Amino acid sequence: MYRYKRIAVKIGSNVLSKSDGTLDLERMESLVTQIAKLHKNGVEIILISSGAVASGRSELKLKKKLDPIAARQLFSAVGQAKLINHYYDLFAKHNIACGQVLTTKESFGSRTHYLTQKNCISVMLENNVVPIVNENDTISVTELMFTDNDELSGLIASMMNMEALIILSNIDGIFDGNPNDPKSKVIPIVDNGKDLSQYIQTGKSSFGRGGMLTKTNIAQKVAEEGITVIIANGERENILPQLLENSDTISTRFTPNPKPVSGVKKWIAHSESFAKGEIHINKKAADALIGNKATSLLFVGITEIKGDFEKNDIVKIITDDSQILGVGKAQYDSTKARLLIGKKGQRPLIHYDYLYLD
Repeated sequence: MYRYKRIAVKIGSNVLSKSDGTLDLERMESLVTQIAKLHKNGVEIILISSGAVASGRSELKLKKKLDPIAARQLFSAVGQAKLINHYYDLFAKHNIACGQVLTTKESFGSRTHYLTQKNCISVMLENNVVPIVNENDTISVTELMFTDNDELSGLIASMMNMEALIILSNIDGIFDGNPNDPKSKVIPIVDNGKDLSQYIQTGKSSFGRGGMLTKTNIAQKVAEEGITVIIANGERENILPQLLENSDTISTRFTPNPKPVSGVKKWIAHSESFAKGEIHINKKAADALIGNKATSLLFVGITEIKGDFEKNDIVKIITDDSQILGVGKAQYDSTKARLLIGKKGQRPLIHYDYLYLD
C-alpha cells in the first residue's frame, strides 16, 4: 500500500507554531491523525518533533526579560512536558501508545551511548510504541546543541536505518528560485551529489534555528547513506499518506545512494562535530585517501596530531592546506599515536572501514 515501511518524520517549529509563536493544536492533531493512519497500516514511524519552546512560551508570562539561553531552557522545560502530554492524549484517541526520547549531541558522540539509544528506540518500535524524539533543550546550550532538529532527524534516521526521512516544513520543498516568486517551481527530484547551492535561501525560519540550507545539507548526507529524504509542506492536507501513496505529491525528493553503507559508517558520517582530535596529513596521504582505491590512513602520511583522544574516539582528518577531509574512528589513543607519526610498517591509525570522507 505504501512505498516505505520504516520512516522518520521531522515536524518543524514553523509547522507546529501559529503566527504569534504559540503551539498550533489543530495542526498537531491533524498530523497525529495522519501518523496514526500509517501506523495502523503497518508503517513503523519515528517522530522527531519541534515545538517544546513554542509550547512553553504560550504557557508562561515572564515578569522580567531573560537572556536567550535562560529563556530557551525555561520555555523548553515547561513546554516539553506540555508538548508530550498533548501527543500522548492525541495518540491515545487512536489507541496508540507513544513514548518520549530526549537526547543531546553528546549522546551521539560515544558509540556506546549511540547503541543504547538505538536499542531503546528499537524496543519501542517492536512493541508498537511511536517514539517521539526531541533535543533536551534544558541542558543543550551553545556548542552542545544540534544545529536544529533537522540535524537530529538525520542522525535518528541514519541510526535506525529507516527507509525514508520526511522533513515537514512550511514550504513545498526546494524551489528553483525565490519561493515567493510565482514563477519559481519546486524541484521534484535531487539526484545523488547534485549541487543545489544556487537555489538555496540562507535565511532561517521564523521560530526554528535552521533554514533550507541546513535541511539540504542534512538531506544530501542522509541520501548518500542510502536513505530517501523528502522535504514537503506539513501544512498541506493529509500530506504524509499522500507522500507514501503517490510519487507525484508536490515535494522535493533526494534520491538515495544505491550502495549499502554499514551502520558504523553511518555513525561516523554524522560525527564531525563530536571529534576529539585532529590528524594532519601530507598531500601524498590525502591523494591516496581520495583516490579510487580504498585506502586506510597510515602513520607514514601523518605530520601532526592535535588534541587528546582515546582508542575508538572520532577524529578529524585535515590536509596540509587546513581543509577537513573527513572523519574516522581512531585505532590508537593520542599518546601512542604521536609516537608512531611518520613511521612505516604500523597498523593504520584509521582503517578504511571506519573512515568517512566529505
